[in-house]
Amino acid sequence: MNDYLIKALAFDGQIRAYAISTTEMVSEAQKRHETWPTASAALGRAMTASTMMGMMLKGEDNSITVKIEGGGPIGVILVDSNTKGETRGYVTNPQTHFELNSHGKLDVARAVGKNGFLSVVKDIGMREKFTGQVPLVSGELGEDFTYYFASSEQVPSAVGVGVLVNPDNSIKASGGFIIQVLPNASDLIIDLLEQRIKEIPPISRLIEKGMTPEEILFELLSEDQVKILEKSPVKFQCKCSHERFGQAIVSLGEQEIKEIIEEDGKAETHCHFCNAKYTFSKEELEELLEQAKN
Repeated sequence: MNDYLIKALAFDGQIRAYAISTTEMVSEAQKRHETWPTASAALGRAMTASTMMGMMLKGEDNSITVKIEGGGPIGVILVDSNTKGETRGYVTNPQTHFELNSHGKLDVARAVGKNGFLSVVKDIGMREKFTGQVPLVSGELGEDFTYYFASSEQVPSAVGVGVLVNPDNSIKASGGFIIQVLPNASDLIIDLLEQRIKEIPPISRLIEKGMTPEEILFELLSEDQVKILEKSPVKFQCKCSHERFGQAIVSLGEQEIKEIIEEDGKAETHCHFCNAKYTFSKEELEELLEQAKN
């Protein structure tokens, strides 16, 4: 089943809700970066939350960059996503894995660490980009994104993200939800929602059951209270290309391109986000050198 996101309202417009399946997206990231299980869970959770956040933005070409730096052995997690549901991401140390934690789950908090920040940069087509940053509160990431919404955007929210990994390191299932309380919500609805979130099984359990994004929202909010507004596909998609890296080489300037031609006779570039490699021959470098002269 292809990955997709559901946008919905609940309780007569008092609650805004998003739910998403990201199994194929996270599988693609896992294969490209050869992540081990704990790293897969951390990257997958970050990509899942970031994709939902990217699709909250208005406009055609707007995007979001999420950076998580907790001081743990996994290093930095960096994710880009946009309003079209196109997401890419990577971790500094993809081969990071630990024994299960005391709850029998992948120990994402140990891999990520808690001594650092979650940063969000939104590019909404204006001269200045919006930047928000909050300290990490758990390193489990769901709680950290929840804290980001409450602290940086002043929107009371509940964020659940989960990734299940097979014994062979492949991704079994991945998905999540974001539930947000709107300004017109009554105290009764807020209390009901808080109770519901306390009682609901962990998101990974719901995913393990094979529940769709719609069913996750029905489980959280009651089917008769949910009004689905939109269903949109999401996928792993990188913006890199041979041409883009060529332009990056042009930007190095004449002298540096000449040195590359003289010393190596070719250039190999690497995209951190998708692990693709692009090779430029001597002839191609000479063409880029001519562009750099103009």
